[in-house]
Amino acid sequence: MIDRDLPLEVQVAQQDKIIKALVQRANQRHELGRSAYSLFQSAVSLQSKVSEKTRDLEAALSTLGQTSTDLETSEQARNRTEQSLTDALESMEGGFALFTGGHLRVFNGYFKNLIPDVHDVIVPGLSLDAYFEHLSKSDYLARDTEAERLAGNAPQSLEATAPFVFETKNDRWFVINYRQTSHNNIVVFQTEITSVVRSNRLEKDQLIDAQEHFLSAAFDNMPQGVCTFSSDGTLLFWNARFTRLLSLPNRLACVGTSYAQVVEHINAHSIVGELKQENYAVVLRYLRRNQSLHIKRRQTNATVLEFVVNPLPDGGCIVNVMDVTVQSQTTEQLEKRVRERTQELTDLNKELRDQYTALASIEDDLRQAKAEVEAAMNSKTRFFAAASHDLLQPVNAAKLLISSLSDMTLDNGVRDTVLRIDQSFQSMESLLHALLDISRLESVDMKLAVTDFAIDGLMHNIANDMGPLAVEKGLRLEVVPSRAWVRSDQRYLARSIQNLVNNAIQYTPSGRVLLGCRRRGERVVVEVWDTGVGISKADQERVFQEFTRVDGSGGMGMGLGLSIVQRACAHLGHEVAVRSKPGVGSVFSIALPMVTPGDCAQAETPDAPMPSSESLDLIVVLIENDPGVLFAMTRRLESWGASVLACTSCEEAMLMVRELGMNPDVILADYQLDHDDNGIDGITALRRQAGAELPAILITANQEAAIKDLCAQLRISVLTKPVNLPRLRSLIDWKTRQAPPLQGQGYDQSLQ
Repeated sequence: MIDRDLPLEVQVAQQDKIIKALVQRANQRHELGRSAYSLFQSAVSLQSKVSEKTRDLEAALSTLGQTSTDLETSEQARNRTEQSLTDALESMEGGFALFTGGHLRVFNGYFKNLIPDVHDVIVPGLSLDAYFEHLSKSDYLARDTEAERLAGNAPQSLEATAPFVFETKNDRWFVINYRQTSHNNIVVFQTEITSVVRSNRLEKDQLIDAQEHFLSAAFDNMPQGVCTFSSDGTLLFWNARFTRLLSLPNRLACVGTSYAQVVEHINAHSIVGELKQENYAVVLRYLRRNQSLHIKRRQTNATVLEFVVNPLPDGGCIVNVMDVTVQSQTTEQLEKRVRERTQELTDLNKELRDQYTALASIEDDLRQAKAEVEAAMNSKTRFFAAASHDLLQPVNAAKLLISSLSDMTLDNGVRDTVLRIDQSFQSMESLLHALLDISRLESVDMKLAVTDFAIDGLMHNIANDMGPLAVEKGLRLEVVPSRAWVRSDQRYLARSIQNLVNNAIQYTPSGRVLLGCRRRGERVVVEVWDTGVGISKADQERVFQEFTRVDGSGGMGMGLGLSIVQRACAHLGHEVAVRSKPGVGSVFSIALPMVTPGDCAQAETPDAPMPSSESLDLIVVLIENDPGVLFAMTRRLESWGASVLACTSCEEAMLMVRELGMNPDVILADYQLDHDDNGIDGITALRRQAGAELPAILITANQEAAIKDLCAQLRISVLTKPVNLPRLRSLIDWKTRQAPPLQGQGYDQSLQ
């Protein structure tokens, strides 16, 4: 019956009306004759309802009162907080302002009243840009403050945290700091720093005064005289030392004295000889060109003064006057001693020139003798180099013929004779190689071809070359594989290791010879072990000398192998060592520098070529100008099953290939041919004619590095004379079994 959404006062009035209506109805019923008990019961029920309504009303009134009280308390707290904030801001010693969204929201009176002509514009809603704009245009600010340059740049400068300072016209100083809050609001603080500025200014003035006093005292007590002249030539500043050195009177020792007056006084009273620089304008022009003017004069009392004039930035100059009497006397004494010493040196020099003339004559004789020795050495080297081909040609032919002869069916007596002839030629070959090696090592223009390469292939090649000799003596020649790379000259290193292996085989009656290497720090040590007769301590000290052999060893040779090893390794910078025990065996070693492995193999030939028993069903072009060698090599190749085109020149080889009408399988050519022809040109011409990179092997007694380098570029294998037949057989087999390049490809087209 009562709308509870109505105000409580209205609800109470409605309830009162309802109660009065119920009481009136009860009275009417009593008047109509109801019984007393019914009336009493109605009254009790009505009273109960009234009491319930009254309690509800009281509860509602209580809740309303509490709510009203809470609202009143919150409003009072907010008012108190605002008043406290206002009091706190006003109590701050500096100015404070809060910009929200770039516009002024809260500020204190100090911030508003700091600059009088900006007072009226500081109202809520003022933008930060407008604040700095008004601040920069204020008449109360000194024009050299930072506020002027910040006009219109405030938003960009917010990222910088450094404050800026400005000065008012009444000599008051302020610093403005501004910070950005976490809600992107901007807080601006104004702090007066006048006392700090004035204190610093006072300290600076005091410091300047103290420094001026200190400088004045130091200036007056300087050991040299100093004065300055203005740009118009008048005296500005001087010290006491200046007046004493020049005996300058008081009438001249004052500000305004001209440069000409000072020079006139010097010329008239103190200095022997006149100063010519009395024209001040001339002096200034000289200083502009030369930056400094030095003058030295001697006084009548023998005192020597030195004047140094330097320009000043304002157009004037500064003059330093120094007493250099002691230095001048010392210089004169030194000059006198120098003259005396010069005379002594002149006499000594004359004597030395005479001696030098005599020594020069001796040196010329020595130089001539040295030139003659070098010429003889070079002549010997050239002779051996030129003769090596002619010396080794018959040996090569004889070995080829002996090899062919040994393959024939012979009785035991003839076979034994052939074997002895072969051994004799092997000894002759070893001796020739030893002589040629010694000749090359003693050459004055010896050149080394030092490269990085894998040591394993070199050791296996040596083992293959020396294997037949070991088998002949009933020895086991073994190689320990290695993946190490070293830096050396392959030719001389291979020759040295080969000599060590050959020496080990000769001096080992039974057992085995082991070739291998091990790493020691940054070096690789190649070692040759044997189970031979061993070497005593006394012999170990002289075993590397020429023509030295171990007593009672029964070995063959002239004792040159180890000497060659020692000389070659000395040129290469490799250390050679020996360890030995008589009756047990010996270990010879060569220490080499170890390097990082390269990206590709260093040799074209196979690591361990093995002779093949199959027939060489090949067409071989053989170019050799020596008839004996040509005949013997042809017989040997034909005995292996090859078809040989034997030629004595490159032109003949090209003609025979054209007549044959097909390309050969492999080319064998001697390097040194007749009429300045050579095997490399012949191989290149045949390849050009065939239009393909034909397999080729150069057989030569010339071991120049340039020839080997050129052959490596042209993919031509090189064998030295006398030819090692098993190695030749395996090399031919290996080169012809490789996949041939396409026609017209795989060779240097620039050679066409």
